[in-house]
Amino acid sequence: MKGKFIVFEGSDGSGKTTILNNVREYLDDNNIDYVLTREPGGTKISEGIRNVLLANDKTEMSHRTEALLFAAARAQHVDEIIKPNLRKGRLVISDRYVMSSLAYQGYGRELGVDRVKAINDFAIDGIKPDYTIFFNVDPITVLDRKRKAVEADRLENEDESYHTRVYEGYQEMISQIDDRLILIDASKSIDEVTDATIKKLLEIIGG
Repeated sequence: MKGKFIVFEGSDGSGKTTILNNVREYLDDNNIDYVLTREPGGTKISEGIRNVLLANDKTEMSHRTEALLFAAARAQHVDEIIKPNLRKGRLVISDRYVMSSLAYQGYGRELGVDRVKAINDFAIDGIKPDYTIFFNVDPITVLDRKRKAVEADRLENEDESYHTRVYEGYQEMISQIDDRLILIDASKSIDEVTDATIKKLLEIIGG
């Protein structure tokens, strides 16, 4: 039996990770079996790559190196976590996936979507999400939330022009993706966004 693979996506400041934690609590309380993971990360090797990628002292990292490291972390994640659990018929929820690389490296770093997609096609080995839940929020709200953040990583600390390119990249992508993309208005309160997300998730898994 094949499981379901759901990806949560959104720019920094969209509230995605907070909502994901609330969803995890709901799934636990209702005894729904799932695997929650994240990118970059999810495995010992991938978490090690994550530490390198997001460290604020790695400012000399080239953009191509960054893109390749994200893809490398993803390849390990797919082989070690995503594939095995899908084969077991489990629900796999990932905080970020390929769409993030297209937005942050393809658009944000201006490496080109096609080039970034090519290395990630190799990394994911055909494993694509059944659904992507995208937390959509305007850039003004994002900037306001980011200013309130206690600690920011290397990518979060990039300048406004970089984050504008990331935002515009996401907007271009969500205008092209089919009905496997679910848009959530993330400008609302945390409770409202959590409720909307859980409702959509239950529709997907048939709960």
